[in-house]
Amino acid sequence: MVPIRLILVDDHPIVLQGLEKLFSSQEEFEVVSSCEDGAKAIEAVRTHRPDVLVLDLKMPGKNGLDVLDALAAEGLDCHTVLLTAALGDNEAVDALRLGAMGIVLKESSPEVLLECVRKVHRGEQWLDHDAMSRAVGRVLRRESATREAARALTRREIEMVQLVAQGLRNKVIADRLSISEGTVKIHLHNIYEKLGVDGRLELVLYAQVKGLV
Repeated sequence: MVPIRLILVDDHPIVLQGLEKLFSSQEEFEVVSSCEDGAKAIEAVRTHRPDVLVLDLKMPGKNGLDVLDALAAEGLDCHTVLLTAALGDNEAVDALRLGAMGIVLKESSPEVLLECVRKVHRGEQWLDHDAMSRAVGRVLRRESATREAARALTRREIEMVQLVAQGLRNKVIADRLSISEGTVKIHLHNIYEKLGVDGRLELVLYAQVKGLV
């Protein structure tokens, strides 16, 4: 039996050693390289051309998405499983766009990761369906809310709503947008009227409920 050749990437040595031990204990796998950062991972893929890359999503320097982007830019075709403790909404969508075939949460059992790698090696997709459906759902709701707001507000007004939601005062917003504080007040008055809200607090709540922030 020809083993499935793996590259393992995680910036935490304890996790990386755990992954090495897990896959090395299975005769069907061969770990050809273990890396603690994204730059080394890219170089390892160039050198070893693995069957599957098991890649930590959140790393300092080049994170998992940066690695996927770099590999795609170089035309290095590699079946990739992303391993992550948490999955942000946009990260989920970006990971799929960049070609990740598997996404496994670190809270999953070792057996889940092993089965994921087997399926990805066969060319199948494996996703943590609960995490992905929640993440993609939130992205779609946010995009819908943005389109809804765009029908009522100008691009500058949407930008101002987002700055207000960050807790910035009028003077700071004026400096950030290179406009006068009086212009900020005029914009906010127009926003309140268009959205039917009464003041900054209601505006922030509106933005949160609608997923604009």
